[in-house]
Amino acid sequence: MGLFLRVNPYRLCGRSLNFALVLRGRKRFHKGRTMIRILMKLLDDGLPAPRYQHANDAGFDLPSRVDLLLGPGERATIPTGIALAIPSGFAGFVLPRSGLASRHGIALVNSPGLIDAGYRGEVAVVVINTDRMKEFQIRRGDRIAQLVIQRVEEAAILQVDDLDETSRGAGGFGSTG
Repeated sequence: MGLFLRVNPYRLCGRSLNFALVLRGRKRFHKGRTMIRILMKLLDDGLPAPRYQHANDAGFDLPSRVDLLLGPGERATIPTGIALAIPSGFAGFVLPRSGLASRHGIALVNSPGLIDAGYRGEVAVVVINTDRMKEFQIRRGDRIAQLVIQRVEEAAILQVDDLDETSRGAGGFGSTG
């Protein structure tokens, strides 16, 4: 039903705590689906641990680690105070929060932001204020984005001289109307 945190007593050291993040997703509603575990390290013990806001949410919210005034048209990279160990075969996708986008024009520059399974550094979010007139105040602890964990497939890329024909062919941006 959400995000459950359990302290890993073997990994406690100083002020830095490691937590096991258990993503329950939709296990109760889909038979055969397994729960994955993601290790999360809180880099700032003054921030609350990220969590799902409602049962059945696909993403959990990411907090801002800093106070920041974002002027009209400005962008900034905002640290979240967490690092993750996403298992092989999965990836994290950082997505905008719809309320920030609709009410304040706050978007993510590289949406979705991709967190690869091998990355162990602090998760950061690249935000932009698309409002042309108003500044936007981000306060420490504000929920600034959301993270969705998804299974991903590794592809074997084969170089060939020709590709198969399709009805779309090489039609790119805007080719369908």
